[in-house]
Amino acid sequence: MMMHGRSSGPAQGGPIAAMRKGDTARNFKVTMSKLVQYLAAYKLQLIIVFIFAVASTVFNIVGPKVLGNATTKLFEGVMAQISGTGSIDFEYIGRILLIMLILYILSSIFAYLMGWIMAGVSTDISYRFREEIAAKINKMPLSYFDRTTQGEVLSRITNDVDTVNQTLSQSLTQIITSVITVVGVLVMMFSISWLMTLVALIVIPLTLVAVATIVKRSQVYFKEQQDYLGHVNGHVEEMFGGHRVMKAFNGEERSIEKFETYNTTLYSVAWKSQFLSGLMMPIMNFIGNLGYVAVVVVGGYLTVRNTIEVGDIQAFIQYVRNFNMPLTQLANISNVLQQTAAAAERVFEFLAEPEEVQETENPIELDAIEGRVEFRNVRFGYDPEEPVIHNLSGEAKPGQKVAIVGPTGAGKTTIVKLLMRFYDVDGGAILVDGHDIREFRRQDLRRWFGMVLQDTWLYNDTIMENIRYGRPEATDEEVEAAAKAAHVDHFVHTLPDGYQMMINEETTNISQGQMQLLTIARAVLADPRILILDEATSSVDTRTEVLIQQAMDRLMVGRTSFIIAHRLSTIRNADLILVMRDGDIVEQGKHEELLERGGFYAELYNSQFEHAESGPEKPAAEQMLMPAD
Repeated sequence: MMMHGRSSGPAQGGPIAAMRKGDTARNFKVTMSKLVQYLAAYKLQLIIVFIFAVASTVFNIVGPKVLGNATTKLFEGVMAQISGTGSIDFEYIGRILLIMLILYILSSIFAYLMGWIMAGVSTDISYRFREEIAAKINKMPLSYFDRTTQGEVLSRITNDVDTVNQTLSQSLTQIITSVITVVGVLVMMFSISWLMTLVALIVIPLTLVAVATIVKRSQVYFKEQQDYLGHVNGHVEEMFGGHRVMKAFNGEERSIEKFETYNTTLYSVAWKSQFLSGLMMPIMNFIGNLGYVAVVVVGGYLTVRNTIEVGDIQAFIQYVRNFNMPLTQLANISNVLQQTAAAAERVFEFLAEPEEVQETENPIELDAIEGRVEFRNVRFGYDPEEPVIHNLSGEAKPGQKVAIVGPTGAGKTTIVKLLMRFYDVDGGAILVDGHDIREFRRQDLRRWFGMVLQDTWLYNDTIMENIRYGRPEATDEEVEAAAKAAHVDHFVHTLPDGYQMMINEETTNISQGQMQLLTIARAVLADPRILILDEATSSVDTRTEVLIQQAMDRLMVGRTSFIIAHRLSTIRNADLILVMRDGDIVEQGKHEELLERGGFYAELYNSQFEHAESGPEKPAAEQMLMPAD
């Protein structure tokens, strides 16, 4: 919901504030250790994957050696034919080729099973991430959402979690197979020729230096890439959410300029990260080819001296290729892991955000309340150094109709937030029936409150379900009764499908006034003990307002009601009017009493009344007291 006025909260941080996160390098080791802790829950699956990876890799590694035997046999047969002392043993060669086929089939089967299991593990981790994020959102203080755009939060649930899912399913199996391949190939190479193996190993230091250099430079860009992807999503979501307002104020050009700024930065850091990661393959291929050339030269020399067989040379060359390939994969995986860490850290950062103040260990549980509300020396500020409410005291007796008035920024909407424990007071206390509201569980406290706000909120479902949101267990008959009490029933029957009409995602298929009526019906259905009405009738016409006011008057009977409104028809009959100024209650009393005192309330009233008398529409203008908060 969006609150107006100085007292409604701190300035939005949004993408600009989030940009600061890109200034420092991400802590790769800490993030990956946290990710490993998540993987610890899948020990059995990972052990099976490891076994399958070993089996698949071993079958692949043995292949060249077996094939080398066939090559040696073929070479010996050809030489025997040339000398006339023998012929080619095709039966032996055929058996070897059949063994090769079986080995590669088994290797493929194990590789498929390994990929299938890892896909399940990575998808389940993504499921857990989203589940924990969804649970975390409900525990976050509103101050977090005051400084963070919705798009930033959505980006963590979608883009970042998807990145972790995709990279984990691909990278983890590649890491296992690559490491096993490097070790296995190294063993096979030593079994053929220790000298040629040492020559082949010359490339490893060069490889490590190249990888470390590229990783160090690309790490920051991968972090910024994920951050600015969130900024772009946040801006797009914000612009679509306020699309009509943006067009009404000709904000297209400003919106495009802002988007271009984010998108250009995203392009720049994405290009740099992809360019640096793209350098990995050609550099690794170049280094690998150097080692390959050295091996061929040494192998040719050993063959001339009859120190090694032809089949072993062919097998060793294949092993060199197989040795360089996993090194190249590990180098590429290092880039992928950076992207994984960049996405995972954003998720972990969100999950590590401070939560709301913990619930009391021994909460008060009441079956019913009278509705007495007292503010006792309340002090509060969105920034503790800049208090919005300084020393507020006042009392609303059970069943009283209490109006809260004052200029913009006086702290009226802040009181609503404090009553509902969206924020906790910095000093003093708010009491309900003599109990500090911090002694209640939040859900128990909010069960006694009903809210109708100026900014309506409906979701993509039927009219029936939108009203039922106030009390999910309510029957259809109770929903319709609440709709009739709020004067909703008469216009619902004029709509296609009546109560079963779907409200679209943008809530553009009903009017603003009808939306307000539906939220009032929702409050009627909830049947709360304490009502909070924040500009509840500001979006309806005069005739509808009269109907709503009648419904509100009936609803407020026997209930403690707090009304933030500027219409005299709403507050003139209030049992108590609290006049706020600069975060304090400066006057309180009934309408007539306050006018007789000639204080701040009378000053506000007279200034607005005089303005109304000079206007062309006096009857309507007389309904006004002050600008909307």
